[in-house]
Amino acid sequence: MTAVIAAADDPLAHQAYLGDSQLEVLARYGTEQAISVGEVLFADGDRTHDLIVVLEGAVQVVEHYGTADADVVVTYGPGEFVGEMGMLTGQRVFLSGVASTDGRVLRVPVEQVRVIMAQEPDLSELILRAFLFRRSLLTTRGSGITLLGSRFCAGTRRLLELVARNRLSSRWVELEGTAEVEAWLQQLPVPLEDLPIVVIPGHPILRNPSNRELLDALGLATDDEASADQREVCDLLVVGGGPGGLAAAVYGSSEGLTTTLAEDTALGGQAGTSTRIENYLGFPAGLSGEELAARSAIQARKFGAQMMLGTRARHLSSQGGTHTITFEDGQTVTAKSVIIATGARYNKLALDRLEQFEGGGVFYAATQIEAQTCMGESAVVVGGGNSAGQAAMFLGRTCARVTVVVRGGTLASSMSRYLIDQIERHPLIEVLAHTEVTALEGESSLSAVQVKNSETGCTSTVNARGLFVFIGATPATAWLDGQLAVDTNGFLLTGTDVPQAVVAGLDRPPLLLETSRPGIFCVGDVRSGSVKRTATAIGEGAMAVRLVFDRLQLTGVGSAAMPRPGTAS
Repeated sequence: MTAVIAAADDPLAHQAYLGDSQLEVLARYGTEQAISVGEVLFADGDRTHDLIVVLEGAVQVVEHYGTADADVVVTYGPGEFVGEMGMLTGQRVFLSGVASTDGRVLRVPVEQVRVIMAQEPDLSELILRAFLFRRSLLTTRGSGITLLGSRFCAGTRRLLELVARNRLSSRWVELEGTAEVEAWLQQLPVPLEDLPIVVIPGHPILRNPSNRELLDALGLATDDEASADQREVCDLLVVGGGPGGLAAAVYGSSEGLTTTLAEDTALGGQAGTSTRIENYLGFPAGLSGEELAARSAIQARKFGAQMMLGTRARHLSSQGGTHTITFEDGQTVTAKSVIIATGARYNKLALDRLEQFEGGGVFYAATQIEAQTCMGESAVVVGGGNSAGQAAMFLGRTCARVTVVVRGGTLASSMSRYLIDQIERHPLIEVLAHTEVTALEGESSLSAVQVKNSETGCTSTVNARGLFVFIGATPATAWLDGQLAVDTNGFLLTGTDVPQAVVAGLDRPPLLLETSRPGIFCVGDVRSGSVKRTATAIGEGAMAVRLVFDRLQLTGVGSAAMPRPGTAS
């Protein structure tokens, strides 16, 4: 076992020290317990574990505990607490907590931690920020799950996206060109045709798992309280967990509607991949998409919303004023009203060898996980919107150089002024206008891209270990099979934009955010004419809930006792 890292010096202990008053508050939610040296307080593979507050002695967090590869990640002493983001999301434990001395601890059960997050604002802020910070550092360390697979495999690329979007602490052992891959293949009796595989501490090996299977193995797919088969009709089903969907789940559940939120990949949507959102009201220093998603999910669960992750909507049907969504795993949810917030997916560049480099050089998000690929190297960002600007600024922290490639002559037409100003001032960021990427270079990994200036016709090569693509978007509406009215680009029409011919066939005209089918609403990027901003999507999610109440009352589907939205928020 490696040497102990002193908690006071280690960044994993950052913001984790509790004062006397905070310890007094926590004592109301937990139980004191004496601990003995060597005692295991929680182990990798556990479904969850208590928040451990060290009162006397010390507790080590250990990776691969009980093996020859055991490694002490950090040691916590008196006044510090042990835990990270997985406690709040329900993720299965992948590290062990071991008493390194005799002492005393305060054990706070997970359900009580959630109460603290809802009712103790000062403690909630301290705990959440420490958890987020620790998750970030564990991701950098590569602790957690291990994915073994080929960059040329579609299954590997799918799982890499799932891991990145859910901000899971992980390591990717690449089949091609990785020195340690042979040792892994000898250690694990898995034939090559079964790749990719996922190794989760304390859990059987997963062989090319579906998104749902991986999230289920991690304990993230469905809330404990949610039924595996939704037999009862809920008041509101929200399809999509971006900012608009999360807002709808928060406001719907807080106003008394039985609410279920279904998301196929990760809570937070495209906004969840943003490293810093600086133009969101009330956060002058900005906040990350991960923090926004985490806070929103905690709020939604606080009010009783149920979460379903890792399963994609496949079919919509409506009958008798209710709507049924069938998901790819065969599960169905029936609701009196539906809010569609499935968003849009970034388009791909039409380039040879694109799939070869996806997930291993070509990315559609710029989070800490992707940024590690090109740390200290050069990167290229394609796109002129806010997502591209935020990615460029984030990559500029760790990359040697960042080149932003835009087809137009300026960023001003699609990017917020504050981002343009930051990019123009950044010494490591260069903007190439009237330029397109025309080819990718590299053997086993991306090494450079070819670009062409559309005005001069000149072609040049830009060194790049990472290509980050943010170009336009395609609405995630294919699962609707044309049942709802859309514009020429496939985005859902709502309110007065619904064609008159359709309106004439309805009992009542659509409400403001209502689609061409009564009781089904639409918010966020998937809606035709939407403003592609986080704050706008959140506002639409809140507004849609009010319109849901109005529609349910108009149609008589809602009971007379159904609560009404409050006048204050």
